[in-house]
Amino acid sequence: MRKKIVAGNWKMNTTIQEGIALVNELQKLIHDGNIGSANVIIAPPFTHLSEIINVTKNSVIKVSAQNCANELKGAFTGEVSVAMLQSIGVSHCLIGHSERRSYYHEDNAMLNKKVKLALQAGITPIFCCGEVLKEREEGKLFEVIKSQISEALFDLSADDYSKIIIAYEPVWAIGTGVTASPAQAQEMHAFIRNLITEKYGKQIADETSLLYGGSCNAANANELFAQADIDGGLIGGASLKAADFYTIITSF
Repeated sequence: MRKKIVAGNWKMNTTIQEGIALVNELQKLIHDGNIGSANVIIAPPFTHLSEIINVTKNSVIKVSAQNCANELKGAFTGEVSVAMLQSIGVSHCLIGHSERRSYYHEDNAMLNKKVKLALQAGITPIFCCGEVLKEREEGKLFEVIKSQISEALFDLSADDYSKIIIAYEPVWAIGTGVTASPAQAQEMHAFIRNLITEKYGKQIADETSLLYGGSCNAANANELFAQADIDGGLIGGASLKAADFYTIITSF
């Protein structure tokens, strides 16, 4: 049975002090409430990771990095390797977020290297894919997603692939306040699951958690998560408010 997951991407927000306060507030809500079978992941900035891992060590919250280097070590000023992340207890890593693709020109070949390095380090990749508005309007959305997933992931063994989480994030809906309709999101999630079925078989496809990312918030999470192939969300701005994030976590 695939996992229900809500992951919060803090992006370049919060100081360490603000981040600790935010996670403490979230932990109290989780402790006092009922999150059912939901798995909770947060992705703070690199500077926060050690502190947040320490703060959450006795909680259900897992801690993800927002990115990793595509090399294991060496003269790569400013980069953070998977070995460094592993050494402090990071459990997950976002790979291929649209902002990394767009602003830093990360391509599928680079992301493939990152995925493999993360897996070798025992870190679970949360692989992001998604089309821009022009690609959707031109009817290329399925072609784009197939290319992103197949080129970055489909040379993995079935065993390695089975450890991947995929987050579909229509780029036109990230931070814009515009959300893909539940039907649009479900259509793409079903397409992705079918791609996985064709490559790795039905069992692995049925066990792959597919998350929706793209202005998912406390108001629309319930309807999105009710879709057959949507197993949770990769949450941006709403994850910076503990009460809103908790509402999303309890939206299954």
